[in-house]
This record gives sequence, C-alpha cells and structure tokens, in this order.
Amino acid sequence: MAVEISLNFDQILSSAREVYGSELMKMADEGLEFAFLCSDNVAPSSTVGKFMSKYPDRCFNVGIAEANQVGISAGLALSGKIVFSQVFGPFLPLRAADQIHADIAYNDVPVRLIGTHAGVTSGGGPTHNAIADLSFYRAVPNLTIICPADANQCARVVRESMSYPGPMIIRIARGAEPDVYLNNDYEFQIGKSITVQEGKDLTLIGTGSSVYWSLMAAKELEQSGIKARVIDMHTIKPFDTDAVLRAALETGCVVTVEDQSINGGLGGAVAEIIAEAGVACKFKRIGLPDQFAVLGEPNEVYKYYGMDPQGIAQTVKSLL
Repeated sequence: MAVEISLNFDQILSSAREVYGSELMKMADEGLEFAFLCSDNVAPSSTVGKFMSKYPDRCFNVGIAEANQVGISAGLALSGKIVFSQVFGPFLPLRAADQIHADIAYNDVPVRLIGTHAGVTSGGGPTHNAIADLSFYRAVPNLTIICPADANQCARVVRESMSYPGPMIIRIARGAEPDVYLNNDYEFQIGKSITVQEGKDLTLIGTGSSVYWSLMAAKELEQSGIKARVIDMHTIKPFDTDAVLRAALETGCVVTVEDQSINGGLGGAVAEIIAEAGVACKFKRIGLPDQFAVLGEPNEVYKYYGMDPQGIAQTVKSLL
C-alpha cells in the first residue's frame, strides 16, 4: 500500500544532520542513555553542537582522527554504552575501514556510525566523494546499513536504533535535501522497504536521496502515460528481498537509482536477488559509473550522469 507523499516535495528542503541532532537532544531529555562522538566538523550553532553543549559528559570530540574515533566508539560500546558516532563523508569508509571491520563489526557492538556527505553531496570533488561505501559495508558481516530518504526518516532511524541489536551505518547527505513524506504517519521498520507510489509498468527502487529523484522521474513519466512504482529501499542490509521479487514479477522491469557507484551497492544487491531467483525481467542500474566523478556541484554531477529526474525518465523510456 502506497504512503502519502508531499505534493510539494520538490520544494521542501530539510537537513538530516540538523534533524537527527534535534532527535538526539529529545532522546537525552527523555532520559535515554547513550554516548556521542564526532570529529572536529560540528558547528556550535548546529543542533548537534547545541546537544553537545547541553550534555558535555556524554559527548566526545576526537578531532581529525576518524580511525581513532571509530575505535573509541567500539571501546565505549564494549563497556556497555549505545554509541552514536558522526564522521564526515568518505573518511568513515576509507580511513576507518579497518576499525569498522575489526573493532565494530567483528565485536558486534551497538555503535551507530553516521556517515554524512554521502555520494557526491560533499561538493568537494572526487577526493571527497563517498561513492564506494555501500559496496564496502555490504561485504562486512554484522553491519546493518540504512540510508534514510529524508531528514524526518533519519530521526526515526536514530530513535529506532536505540533498541536495535548490533552495529549500524546511517548514511546521510550533506544537508538541505527534499522531503519525501508528507508526514511521519507511515509504517517504518528497519529491513522493510516502503512503497511510496504504486505503478504497473516498471519499478524504480531508490535509496537515500535517490528516492526523491525517483519520485520526480515517475512524475515526469506519468506525462507519457507510464505508471512507475517507486520503492524506498531505506535499508540496504538486511535487504527486503520479497519487495524486489514482487516488483520484478508484477511490473517486469526494475531500475535502481543510487548516489553511489553502480558496482556493489543498491543495484548490485537487486541484481543478485533477481538473478539468483531466476526471474526474467528488464533491469537497469542508474548511478555513478566505474570512474571518479567529474568535478562540479552535486546537481551538475547528477545531470551529467543521467541521475537527475529527467535523466532517469529518459533511461526508463529507452529501456521500455
């Protein structure tokens, strides 16, 4: 059953970093116990900065030392704490890969690693693009991987994670991302995708900010009489296999959209599921090709690679 999306979702922008900071403050005010770590990129004026000022006894700024930060997070978790740990963009999966693998995942501890500036949203060019993180995370045992579709969903993930076992990656963009959902009155469950729009001609599966792109592409396709189903695959691991197979069987065409390399991320997961089940359907991955992205602002990069709504719609038309 489709949920209610915002009729003006292309005009309402929210920052997941700001909203999740507010949620941490609410949770602390309610008496929930957890620790918080960050590197030195948290502004005092941000909601996270205000949270750190109000609760300094549970917050730790480790400076520019991401690998140490992840290791310290594991230590705190092994001492019995639930830990939220915010790390800037590519530095989480690249500089701290060993610590994620050996300290966090191997010990299966309740650390929630929040990777900001996902995909190409950092605006810092190829060296700062986090384009292979989902591929790495998927291959590491014990990791739960979540890419919230918008800021309010990110807040729900943060709260849900308090009672969720094991380590978790929460992958969010730079900020000022479009809201997808009209309100929070929809069922959310880690590991279960959300059908945000019904359709019979094909299925667009997005994760994170690409859910918005997929909805906008579906809006454009409708002008050509094409009805697209849109799925919010907010959880990359554990994966909602049933939703993928149902989409493949019912619509006969599946297109994945992600702000990541097309190798090993959302598209790779969906391809594996369809191939192993032996389901015959048309399939296409939309994302960053196997190369370092061109230099430019995020929206320019998306348009260049056909990842914007118009590019997605054109790819779908060609595929159909």
